[in-house]
Amino acid sequence: MRTDLDRSASGDVARTLQDAVTGGRTPGLLAAVDRPRAGTEVHVLGDDGAGRPLRRDTIVRIASITKPVVAVAALGLVEDGALDLDAPVATWLPELARPRVLRHEAAELDDTVPARRGITLADLLSYRSGIGMLPRFTADLPVQRAYADARLGSDGPPGRYRPPPPDEWMRRLAAIPLIAQPGERWAYQTSGDLLGVLLARVCGRSLPDLLRDRVFAPLGMHDTGFHVSAEQLDRFVPQLAADPAGGFTVVDPVRGAWAAPPPFPSGAAGLVSTLDDLLAFARALRDGGRPLLSPGGVAELTTDRLTDAQRADATMFLDGAGWGLGLCVEPDGRYGWDGGLGTGWRSDPRTGVISLLLTQVLWTGPDGPAQLHGFRAAAHA
Repeated sequence: MRTDLDRSASGDVARTLQDAVTGGRTPGLLAAVDRPRAGTEVHVLGDDGAGRPLRRDTIVRIASITKPVVAVAALGLVEDGALDLDAPVATWLPELARPRVLRHEAAELDDTVPARRGITLADLLSYRSGIGMLPRFTADLPVQRAYADARLGSDGPPGRYRPPPPDEWMRRLAAIPLIAQPGERWAYQTSGDLLGVLLARVCGRSLPDLLRDRVFAPLGMHDTGFHVSAEQLDRFVPQLAADPAGGFTVVDPVRGAWAAPPPFPSGAAGLVSTLDDLLAFARALRDGGRPLLSPGGVAELTTDRLTDAQRADATMFLDGAGWGLGLCVEPDGRYGWDGGLGTGWRSDPRTGVISLLLTQVLWTGPDGPAQLHGFRAAAHA
C-alpha cells in the first residue's frame, strides 16, 4: 500500500522530471523509482530531440553504469573460484608483469621507478591499479597526452573513436607507466576497461559473450549489450549535447558508434540498455544478489574501499562519496553510479529504494546536472 509519504515523494519526482523537460534541459527522459512497499513508479517523458516520442523500452547508452555490471561479473567469477581478489592479474595480463611507476604525476614518461608489487583484481575493482584518468581536465601532463595518443578511450566521453582490439589495446596500455603505485591512489575509467580484458582472457571468450551468459541472460536483460542490432535500431536514440546557443546537437546518431559490434568492448563505458533491464540488475543486488552473487558478494561490492586521503583526491569525480568495487558508495550507504552520457542509478540498502534516470543528453561535468540531483533527492526523500 502506498503511504502519504510515498504519494508526496511521487509528486515531487513527477514535478522534478517534468520541469527538466519543459525547462529545456533535456528533450526527453525515462525514470523509475522502485519502492519495496509501493511498487515501481515509471515516467516516460518527451522525445528523442527530433520529435520521436520516447518509449518505456527505448534503448540508451548507459556509459559508466557499465562499470558495476562488469564488476558483478568479476565477483561472480571470484565466487566460482576462477579468480582471487588478492592475486596478481599478470597471470592473464603478462603485459603488466613488470610495471613502472611515474615518480610523480607530472613526470616525463621515462622518469619512473619499479612497482612495489603487482596489480591485483582488488586493485582493478577498487580503481586503485595505478592506471587511469587523473582528476584534472587540463589534460596537459605527459601521461595524459600518452593516454590520448594511444587512443585507449580514457581521454573523454565514449563513442568519439573506436579503440583498438583488446590485445593491441593491452600493448599500448602497457607502454605507459602507472600514475601511482598499485593500491595507493584512486584513478578513474581505465581500470574498468582493463577488467573487461582480464575477464575475457580468464574465461577464454569475448566480454560480450561472458556478460550475456553470466549477467544478462539470468536476469532477462535482453536489450543490454555493446551494440544495437538492426532489429533494435527503431528503439535507439541519438546521443545529444546541450548547445550553448540553445537546443541540442547530435553527438552520435542512431546509426553511429553503437550500430555495430565494437573492436574493443569497453568494460568501463560501452553498454547500452533500457529502463527495465537496469531495474532487473539493481533489484537483483538489492534483493540479495541472486542469481548473480551471494549476499556476501553484494557486501563486497558495496563496501567503501577508499582511505580518507584517496577519497579527498577523487573529489572531482566522486563528490565526497567513496568507492566499493566498480561503483560509488555514498556516506549514507547508497550505492550505484552515473553515466556521463546522461544516466544515473542509486540504490539505498536501508530503505530498498532504487532510482534510475535515463536521458540522452551528455552530462556537463563529472557530477551531472541539476536535474539528476533533483530527481535523486525526490526519489530518496
